[in-house]
Amino acid sequence: MAQALKLTAQKRTLTGRKVKQLRRKQILPANIYGKDVKSLAIELPVKEFKSVLAQAGETNIINVSVDKEAKSRPVLVHHVQVDPVSDELLHADLRQVDLTKKVTVMVPLELKGASPAVAKGGVLVRLLNEVEIEALPSDLPDKLEVDITGLEEIGQSITLKQVPLDTVKVKLLTENPDELVVKIEAPAKEEEPVVAAAPVAEVAKEGEPPAAAKAPAGEEAKQPVPDQDKKPAPKKA
Repeated sequence: MAQALKLTAQKRTLTGRKVKQLRRKQILPANIYGKDVKSLAIELPVKEFKSVLAQAGETNIINVSVDKEAKSRPVLVHHVQVDPVSDELLHADLRQVDLTKKVTVMVPLELKGASPAVAKGGVLVRLLNEVEIEALPSDLPDKLEVDITGLEEIGQSITLKQVPLDTVKVKLLTENPDELVVKIEAPAKEEEPVVAAAPVAEVAKEGEPPAAAKAPAGEEAKQPVPDQDKKPAPKKA
């Protein structure tokens, strides 16, 4: 775990829609809460908070000094609300913790190395991105690393119980330790294109001329026209 970080905050009097005034001044509205802790509305400089957040994530302790309070408050970043369009930070929830009592948090799972099976044509499928753990605030890991260099063949996988963990300090909270974190699958087979069957030639019905001999649609068959000027030959007596 990284060394505890520090932030300086002021008690906040503006609430509701009025907090927009703070954001225009690059000040972030936030709240500190926790077990047996009275919720406290505070405000923080956005630039300073972003810098500390990048280092702390959600598993490192931040010591927040509020106004003239004698002691700083150890907190974990629980949730940060972000504008989906502008990516502007809108609000932060900070969870105050007791350093002598265990807490539960979600910790990211980070893949480490390269799988030989992928080089052979296998497909790496990731099934879990984070996992819940329990530990003292000072023992919380930043992340849990999953070494995938041992995945050499298609069909191999890594389960939660195979993820390295300091079990003396950290407890994995899961009902299924055999749950898959990552696995290697065979590449999907490409479907062969279906070739349309050639149209069957129309069979002429009995008594009809072959199709080639039929007159084109819409046209009448041409018949020889008798010469009206030609007189019939006289009959012999």
